[in-house]
Amino acid sequence: MRMTPLTAFVLRHRRWIVGFWLLALVAGGVAAGKVPQRLSTDFSLPGQPGYVAAQQIMRVYGNGGQRAPSILTVTVPAGETARADQGQIAAAFGKLRAAERQFRIVGYGDTGDPAFITPDGRATYALLFAPRPKGFGSSLVSGQALAVLRSALPPGYHAAATGLSELQAGSDTKGPGVLAETLIGAAGALAVLAFVFGSLLALLPLLIAAVSIMTTFLITFGLTYLTSISFVVEFLIALVGLGVAIDYSLLVVTRWREERARGQDNTSAVIAAMNTAGRAVVFSGLTVGIGLVALVVLPVPGLRSIGLGGMLIPLISVAVTTTLLPAILGGIGPRIDWPRLRQERSASRPWLAWGRLVVRHRAVAAAVAAGVLGLLIVPFFGLKVGETSPDALAKNGPAHAAYQQLASQRVPSGVLTPLEVLVQSGAARTAQHKLAAVPGIATVAASAAADSNRSGTTVLIAIPQTANLNSSASTAVTEARNAISGLPGVIGVAGVGAIQLDYVHAVFGNFPLMLAVIAVLTLVLLTGAFRSVLLPVKAVVLNLVSLAATFGAITWFWQQGHGSQAVFSIPATGAITFWLPLMIFAFMFGLSMDYEVFILSRMREEYDRTGSTRHAVTEGLGRTGRLVTSAALILFLAFASLASGPDTDIKVFATALGAGILLDATVVRALLVPATVALFGRWNWWLPGPLAKIFPARPAEDSKIPSSAGQPTHDQVPAGVPRLMPEGDLARPERPVT
Repeated sequence: MRMTPLTAFVLRHRRWIVGFWLLALVAGGVAAGKVPQRLSTDFSLPGQPGYVAAQQIMRVYGNGGQRAPSILTVTVPAGETARADQGQIAAAFGKLRAAERQFRIVGYGDTGDPAFITPDGRATYALLFAPRPKGFGSSLVSGQALAVLRSALPPGYHAAATGLSELQAGSDTKGPGVLAETLIGAAGALAVLAFVFGSLLALLPLLIAAVSIMTTFLITFGLTYLTSISFVVEFLIALVGLGVAIDYSLLVVTRWREERARGQDNTSAVIAAMNTAGRAVVFSGLTVGIGLVALVVLPVPGLRSIGLGGMLIPLISVAVTTTLLPAILGGIGPRIDWPRLRQERSASRPWLAWGRLVVRHRAVAAAVAAGVLGLLIVPFFGLKVGETSPDALAKNGPAHAAYQQLASQRVPSGVLTPLEVLVQSGAARTAQHKLAAVPGIATVAASAAADSNRSGTTVLIAIPQTANLNSSASTAVTEARNAISGLPGVIGVAGVGAIQLDYVHAVFGNFPLMLAVIAVLTLVLLTGAFRSVLLPVKAVVLNLVSLAATFGAITWFWQQGHGSQAVFSIPATGAITFWLPLMIFAFMFGLSMDYEVFILSRMREEYDRTGSTRHAVTEGLGRTGRLVTSAALILFLAFASLASGPDTDIKVFATALGAGILLDATVVRALLVPATVALFGRWNWWLPGPLAKIFPARPAEDSKIPSSAGQPTHDQVPAGVPRLMPEGDLARPERPVT
């Protein structure tokens, strides 16, 4: 892939290019404010039994089916009992039904089930099933229900609301918001860039990131008129976009400074930087996009939209980096490279020393890295997929207090995730008895109210002993399905537990296909980028190892609670929310591959120039080590700002990506990658003849490093002149395989 024609075009039309992107920046800024209102919370699972049953409940009753209900609690004054005061409580719930006809309410008054009264007799609770909210961030329906209920209850009665949604949103601590999180991440990035460049150039990557982010919002806004786009995309554009765009521009700007330090004029330096670093950016952006193909191929519309929206982030960042950035560098670049406190004349001495150390002790380095990754991978085998533990959702607030009141009275935690069983009314009594006999089911309620009996159907409510919050706690759902599967009149089983099982089947059942698609596309792309068979295979394998270690780390930190309590004051979650593992996989696969492309592209370039694997490893690491660690730190700061929000799931997602990026940039890319390249020697560069014809070598002018500084320096050994080294097989002059 040659970048010269594109770069030459950009340099000839600098003003038009800059004007176009500034226009996109302004238009994107306008669109960014409108995007959140057009995003969806679509978690549909077409064809899955639980989802089909939930849709039937929604069609008949207009509520429930897929989401966990709100739980309304009423506590009577001291000295009274809820059973004795049931007439007044039932009347208050009756007023709520009359005022809010879109709700379905199931409690003691309409079922006569004593399970809805706490053992101490002081409190009663009812399940409130509401219509699906219109969008992300919609106010909780339990708020308006509480207002009606409180006005209808006698003085001295206390009403409260809890439930999974209330616990998730009920903490007294609120996050800074997407805009503030992005600004926090940008401030951290500016500090790192100022250290890396030591000049006003530190502002340039932030400009590239701003244009990339706003342009992505603009295109996403247009896509919302063509298809449904998930609310998650808003967070990804702002923070992943910030990190990716800065990473790409950081690589190109550093290479441009390096070429100028070698004595090239500004135009030649821009072209040389784009032919090397710019080329790596293109391949890197494509690998990030390939990682998100995993989401697009799944039969889950919500995840498909995240994949589609997420793919825009690296692709637009590549477009801005390969056009706007060279246009600015080709114009005012030298003037803003002031006061130049840091130079790029030679590779980083600490990283050169590190590279030599790794090469000299390559077997030990590989063993140490493998040992660290192995320890981190061990907890991964205990990963549970499901919903976050209620205790980890909120540590304070009225929803937390209401839930603790129920828990202290030994009300089954399954009240948070009841099963909704849709049956024909004539079969309701038989189905109720069958379900009540299922192990793990605490009670089965059949409401006599009209809002649970419509069009010849009835919705039974089965409350498990334990909340269906993870894959190991869903036995009751499976047993309930099996118990009534052949019973006449049973239409289907819905509820959070049933939907969770459907999701696991739809997503993780297709994981082998997803992994195969990603692996094949990545191997083809990287074979062309590195002109090697071994390097792409090794890159994919190491990426999977790095991902397994990341999952192990978050399992230990969040699910088992070894770090979440100390850092975030959140106890063990007990499981990783079912939509998170795939999201983490899709984004981490591409983001971590960024660093692989950055490092190996430079190693390949140095090998082509000198024919020495040893020199390729040390010089490649010396030139890219500081960039990769700086880029990883920038991404880490972006994800750290995202983790400042109150939502536990977003915290898990952000910490997983942040920790994964740091782990990948240090243990994997700075230790394991150079060690394995040094171990494999010339086999790294082997490419069979048939593939060499498909992936031809880059033209000489793209791989040579032009110089106007006279005699070659230590870093300018002409192509074809091997550098002799004193140690072992790596010392023999090597020639590129073509």
